[in-house]
Amino acid sequence: MNQFKYAAKGPTGQTVEGTISAGTKAEAVAELRKQNLVVMRLDQASATGKKRSLGEIRFGKVKVKAKKGELVIFTRQLATMVGAGLSLLESLEVLGHQAESPGMKLCCQGLVASVRGGSDLSAAMSEAPLIFNHLYVSMVKAGEISGQMDIILNRLADYEEASQELTREIKSAMTYPVISMVLVCGITAFLMIGVVPTFKSVFESLDADLPAITQFVLDVSDFMRGNVAMIAMGSVGAFIGLKAIKKTDQGALLWDRMMLKLPVFGSLFSKVCLARFSRTFATLIRSGVPIMSTLDIVANTSGNRVISKVVLASRESVRNGNLLSEPLSSEPVFPPMVVRMIAIGERTGALETLLEKIAEFYDSQVKAQVKALTSLIEPLLISFMGVIVGGVVLAIFAPILDMVGKLSGGQ
Repeated sequence: MNQFKYAAKGPTGQTVEGTISAGTKAEAVAELRKQNLVVMRLDQASATGKKRSLGEIRFGKVKVKAKKGELVIFTRQLATMVGAGLSLLESLEVLGHQAESPGMKLCCQGLVASVRGGSDLSAAMSEAPLIFNHLYVSMVKAGEISGQMDIILNRLADYEEASQELTREIKSAMTYPVISMVLVCGITAFLMIGVVPTFKSVFESLDADLPAITQFVLDVSDFMRGNVAMIAMGSVGAFIGLKAIKKTDQGALLWDRMMLKLPVFGSLFSKVCLARFSRTFATLIRSGVPIMSTLDIVANTSGNRVISKVVLASRESVRNGNLLSEPLSSEPVFPPMVVRMIAIGERTGALETLLEKIAEFYDSQVKAQVKALTSLIEPLLISFMGVIVGGVVLAIFAPILDMVGKLSGGQ
């Protein structure tokens, strides 16, 4: 008999963890189902009682990683081969032979070893969390239970492709302003530290009252030159401190709430989170994942802790027999349109269809806003750079022009 560690959902939705003895994983799953438990995770324990990770099966303690694009190709090809009638084991072997990166090749070899040893595919994938996240594993498990593995794998590939396209849209919108701001800061620092000080001795030799803007620029230049190390250390310390704060629950929640309230970009981030929430929710429900597990996964993959907190609170409400739309209606992060469509979906039994409509709507909104921001940010940044550089130049040449004017008047 083998020992298996399991995590399952009880009849009331509570999470149950424990150990069960069985000859194979299939027997362990059957026994747990007899106890009215829905298996979420099932792992065979080694002789020492430690869980075997995917990397430890054949290759020692290795962190297996793969690129997102490679995961989409893997998912699509696996769906095609399984749909064509190839066995799961044979499909994984083929994918392992043709994998390009060492990480995906190692992953496929580990999956083959686990499946050949009697493990379910979902259980094997759960042992490589750096490649297959909770959502991925849950959908594969739903495919195993429903017998629609090829259909669900295709949905997974569609979901991953849509998510990556949305990520690319956001990166394209943020790359230009970030690079531009770095250049503006670099040019300003060069002017203040390298150029402005060369004029200070000239101004001192004039022995005249300097304009306020010139004196201000000279004072800032002196401060920056005398405190370069302090400014650099302060910037690094602020960055490290911000990272540390974001690792705490309260700090991360505060940061995510602030991101949603940013001018211009806040609405964009909100739409991105709502699109991800709706698409993930729709994909999981359409694939047959239970509603309680779906809400857990959606909360973990929403990308914003404010939304995650709301979803988890809604989960408790649903467990008590209430509609999902009821707790969402009291949260400002969910617009009335979204709440109303979810409510209609719950009443008509077409929740996944309406959620997909919501995701498509916000996807189009994000693309339109990204396009508008891209066209708007360029002139704004150019104007900002002109004000900074022009202000420094004006401060430098104002005393010189004033002196030239006085000399011309004296003649």
